[in-house]
Amino acid sequence: MVEVKYFGAVAEKTKCEFEKLSFSEELSLQKLLNDLNEKYEFDSLTFSVAVNQKIVSKASDYTLKTSDVVALLPPFAGG
Repeated sequence: MVEVKYFGAVAEKTKCEFEKLSFSEELSLQKLLNDLNEKYEFDSLTFSVAVNQKIVSKASDYTLKTSDVVALLPPFAGG
């Protein structure tokens, strides 16, 4: 299972802070993001993606493992 964590406006859109997703075949990060976009309609949201606490490009050719934690992070404001 891959755990997906949501923060800020993304959590507001999904109405949850995290969910665990199981998959039966190899799952790429892009496929996961496409599936989540279809489910939640993220079109107007801006967010970064982290896999196991490391920021990765949404366009990267990353294959997820069952123990991975994916976080969708809103833009950060300094202060």
